[in-house]
Amino acid sequence: MQHQPAGSLRVGILGAGRVASQLGPALSAAGHEVVFVWNRTAPAAKTLAAQLPGARALARLSAPLPAADVYLLAVPDAAVVPLLARTTWPDEAVVAHLAGALPLSVFAVKPTVRGGVFYPLQTFSPGRAIDWPAVPLCIEAADAAAEILLLALAHSLSQHVRLLDSAQRLKLHVAAVFANNFTNHLLGIADALLAEANLPAELLAPLVRETVNKALANPPFAVQTGPAARRDAPTLAAHQAALARYPAWQALYEQLTASIQAQL
Repeated sequence: MQHQPAGSLRVGILGAGRVASQLGPALSAAGHEVVFVWNRTAPAAKTLAAQLPGARALARLSAPLPAADVYLLAVPDAAVVPLLARTTWPDEAVVAHLAGALPLSVFAVKPTVRGGVFYPLQTFSPGRAIDWPAVPLCIEAADAAAEILLLALAHSLSQHVRLLDSAQRLKLHVAAVFANNFTNHLLGIADALLAEANLPAELLAPLVRETVNKALANPPFAVQTGPAARRDAPTLAAHQAALARYPAWQALYEQLTASIQAQL
């Protein structure tokens, strides 16, 4: 069931990188007021704020911060705790980070705020439009009122909102790294091998699409194919020889082959 937006909320965004640059316009389009944007580099904050009606670009996070219903920390994971600690937040402000791997407990450094998590399970790259209604948004909060607010904000953007605790979210984040980052790296290796042979990357497109579609429709281990699954020793040996010029990729091939065969 699709939820309707629960009314306009005032949002402060700290960060102006890949996630913030997609999230800010989405929040404005959903009817929320982005009150300000801050970033450690002022030009980036100005660029994003200029895209958001009524938003101010803050050069410094000096007290008092502009009033907002929720403050979103769209910064690298390593910057969350230092930013929380050094900023003077309004008492009982709802402050949420957007990280997949950081627990809710990081807010212990600032007990005067009501901590939360607003984690979008998606990859963000410049020039790529995000279909926000399809993006899973994972919510966690320190208290019921903050949870209700973050859920309302999430439901105004996405049709797929979940309450997850920190342990569940960490496991989800690890799974996402395997499904997204590692898969993309393997596609990069495939692309490089094709380029070396003067072959176009689009040759792999139908195979990749069918692989992903099949894995989404079935338990992936149950539909594993290929020479490792067949224990095709001559083909495996030929592949190893073909990778002799790339010892790191050769070792990765061996490790993945062993991992596939261990699941059979």
